[in-house]
Amino acid sequence: MEIKKLPDAEFELMKIIWKNPSPISTLQIMGRLEEGDRRKPQTVLTLLARMTRRGFLKSERVGNERIYTPLVTQEEYLTFESSQFIRRFHDNSFISLVNTLYEGHTLTDKDIREIRDWLSEKE
Repeated sequence: MEIKKLPDAEFELMKIIWKNPSPISTLQIMGRLEEGDRRKPQTVLTLLARMTRRGFLKSERVGNERIYTPLVTQEEYLTFESSQFIRRFHDNSFISLVNTLYEGHTLTDKDIREIRDWLSEKE
């Protein structure tokens, strides 16, 4: 299956689904929405149906409830999004990304040490 970008509202629901044991019911998803999220149940159902059609979720009816199982792992999706980001904004250059973070003072000394250690492990 080809992974496609999730709109923000769908990504927020997927984060809830990934964080919890599968399968997860609609009621459980609704109960885990961030406080202050005032989405109506029908909106959540529409988003879940869309994600099911697009191949992100498997949906089953169990009794009166609908349950969902992720078909795309969080790791698979984050790999997709990260590669898209680096390709789009940094011409596929990891160094460009790191340099932007460094120049923007977003990288700490600890981050730099962790990158060095990670690179050493990959050699």
